[in-house]
Amino acid sequence: MLLVLLLSPLLAGFVRKVKARLQRRIGPPLLQPYRDLARLLRKEVVLAQNASWLFRVIPYIIFAGTWVAAALIPTFRSGLLFSWSADLIAIIALLGSARFFLALAGLDVGTSFGGIGSSREVMIASLAEPAMLMIVFTLALVAGSTQLSTMAGYMLSSAVGLRVSLGLAVIALIMVAIAENARIPVDNPATHLELTMVHEAMVLEYSGRHLALIELSAWLKLLLYVSLIACLFAPWGLAGPEADSKMLAIGGVAYLAKLAVGGVLLAVFETVIAKMRVFRVPQFLGAALMLGLLATLLLFVSRSL
Repeated sequence: MLLVLLLSPLLAGFVRKVKARLQRRIGPPLLQPYRDLARLLRKEVVLAQNASWLFRVIPYIIFAGTWVAAALIPTFRSGLLFSWSADLIAIIALLGSARFFLALAGLDVGTSFGGIGSSREVMIASLAEPAMLMIVFTLALVAGSTQLSTMAGYMLSSAVGLRVSLGLAVIALIMVAIAENARIPVDNPATHLELTMVHEAMVLEYSGRHLALIELSAWLKLLLYVSLIACLFAPWGLAGPEADSKMLAIGGVAYLAKLAVGGVLLAVFETVIAKMRVFRVPQFLGAALMLGLLATLLLFVSRSL
């Protein structure tokens, strides 16, 4: 739990730095997200007069749900203490609960921007969650389980082979991860233009420690999806349950390398592509849903032959 908590701001800072260098800018320091968190924690919390008690509690709920979900994913080693509860469906449920409360926070104060952001977030979630469930269904049929350590162990074995269904599933998962983290082309996390905001519109009324928790939750969610893709489709170097200190060190280095590669690929993708219009997002996520459905159908067809 401490590992994902400490690495998530570093990953966000690394992506920002790589994007800045690709755009021929110096960019912020690599450790700037830690400084931003420290600055927000020192600031006073300013609340709207009509904010309810739920508005104050929601940042802690979002942070707790996202932190637990990120900590359940095997990072450098499988078979951790709570690996029995690291079920992919449970992780999706935790993320869905956090999203529900975030949309509720955008509606609580009653501002127009908050309502627009919440409606767009629910629209994205209504397409992203079915696509994610189809991906889970495909992987569960291949590995015979929805438990992440079991799935990672099966992906490491020679029984997997080359499967078209897994290729379609990983493309769909990357598309869902981009939409869930409000990254380009679905949303721009660095903008404050009211007409295009999704995530930022819901958190405009937060400040101080509440905003720090929400920002940290967003960085944890980015780390969660990068770790999930690495665990399911690139589990190389993942230490086993009975690994010694040498294997744990190799697993830790491999995990850091996977995060670095994921951060570079995300920065390159966001640099070479433009943001799409809001009303084209359903087409983008609809393609992810169709890829997940096609992966499941191909799996059934290949097994029946």
